[in-house]
Amino acid sequence: MPTIEVNYSELETLLGIELHDNMERLDEMLSYVKSEVKYFNKQENIVSVEIKDTNRPDLWSVEGLARGLRSYLKIEKGPRNYFVNTSIVEVNVSPTLKNIRPYIGCSIIKEIELTDNIIRGFMHLQDKLDQTYGRSRQKTSIGLYDFNQISAPLSYVAVKPSDFSFVPLGFEEKMTLSEILEKHPKGIEYGHIVKKNDTYPLLIDSKQKVLSFPPIINSNDLGRLTEKTRNLLIEVTGTMYQTTINTLNLVTLALIDRGGIAYSATVNYPEDKFYSFRNIVTPVFKSKTVRLDIEYTRKVLGLDLTAQKIADLLLIAGLGIEKINKSSVDVIVPCYRVDVMHQIDLIEDVAVAYGYNNIEPLWRDLPTTGSMLPNQHLKDVARELMVGLGYQETLNYTLTSQEKLFEKMNLERQKVVELVNPKIVTMACLRNWLLPSLLEFLGNNQSVAFPQKIFELGKVTLLDDLSETLTRDEYWLAGITTHPISSFTEVKSVLASFFMNLGVDWFLEKTSHSSFIEGRVGKIIVNKKEVGVIGEINPKVLENWNLENPAAAFEVNLHKILF
Repeated sequence: MPTIEVNYSELETLLGIELHDNMERLDEMLSYVKSEVKYFNKQENIVSVEIKDTNRPDLWSVEGLARGLRSYLKIEKGPRNYFVNTSIVEVNVSPTLKNIRPYIGCSIIKEIELTDNIIRGFMHLQDKLDQTYGRSRQKTSIGLYDFNQISAPLSYVAVKPSDFSFVPLGFEEKMTLSEILEKHPKGIEYGHIVKKNDTYPLLIDSKQKVLSFPPIINSNDLGRLTEKTRNLLIEVTGTMYQTTINTLNLVTLALIDRGGIAYSATVNYPEDKFYSFRNIVTPVFKSKTVRLDIEYTRKVLGLDLTAQKIADLLLIAGLGIEKINKSSVDVIVPCYRVDVMHQIDLIEDVAVAYGYNNIEPLWRDLPTTGSMLPNQHLKDVARELMVGLGYQETLNYTLTSQEKLFEKMNLERQKVVELVNPKIVTMACLRNWLLPSLLEFLGNNQSVAFPQKIFELGKVTLLDDLSETLTRDEYWLAGITTHPISSFTEVKSVLASFFMNLGVDWFLEKTSHSSFIEGRVGKIIVNKKEVGVIGEINPKVLENWNLENPAAAFEVNLHKILF
């Protein structure tokens, strides 16, 4: 969840109230916008605020927090109206950018007084938007410049890495784009975004002075702001048009809240089928209207609210009202509320304005009689038997990797259920047997005294025999023992005792299995069906898991035996 640091005095100034260092009161206020105080550094006058709603980038600055709170605190009513003056800059977009970073939006802020705290706040907002809403600059990135040093019109072009050189922000010598990617910290961090292309995006003015190398770094000449800067150019580039415009709007509105006067820019896109528009004036402070159904609102909240009451609550939440009908309310959603996508988003605002503590809890009169699943008793019995035989139960992840399931087990890869978009490569598929999990567990616990005897009764996921898309979950049991003299005979006696106590007749047949030593492995037969495997682990497998002692193991499909 986004956590921002705001200057406490700046927040008081923008709200127009004094809080007298009362963090409990501030925490109560922040609950209206689903946020809370994490800590208050009185010496540095900094408040750290954690924002619980990740869909509200308009709150990720002290200006945005103040804007979001003013209606709830009844300082204002309804949404804020923002005005932008006519276009004073043109930006020409090259057609060669369409497959690289095709969109750009700009605005100009004049007559703003910057302080060190304000500059720090905007750098914090820029970084937060770049990292989260902009997906680490892949979707959008932001640049701020001294407008007085820029010669219009601007050109957004694609150039070869060696064609241009400039002094990047924080450096003193000129560098080519290739050198920036190799030597500048931001180039090293974000270079992967542009390296896949033969040409790189560049923003230059009419005198060929470089403003920025998006999304990597601004120039040190034009992209460095000081307290003497009075006129700013804001630029946002991105791969998605609406996200680019939303980001530009949020930064521009925050500067307007600081007393700046906004002017627009005209972005001239090329005549190319890729673009559905030609000349766009940015920023776009356009609100939208969403119709909220009264009955749907009542049903979701369980409150008997009239249309007028719902409209009043929406005004408290900082939204506007266009029209009130008997069955619906037409709600004006300002441009900065990019989180509102459905009626349910507006209903949530109604609930917050009404007050969750004012909603009387209703105890549902529903039968909640529970019972154990039919096969749970059998699984509990199997666990008790294994514990009685001297084994300790382990619980392992069902997510694993093909390397662990097959390569480390000395097997060829098979079809398993794989994740489309795994977060880490070590958890990219669902396991189809248990022994790899037990061997991994032993490999991580070699400092524990021997002998080590562990088991797992857990779920495996298998592809359906008749389909490549349908799957089934089954419960299997695996046990393993490792110590200097562990053997086939030892683990066979354990399995014999297990089956005897369950009243199951079984026998072994000779087989081959690459995970076990040849001649010391057998397949387990119950009711003329193969239900598992038993044997001594292949030394090559032990080496793969960094195990020094011999190991013997078995694995059985409990579905075929008990269920």
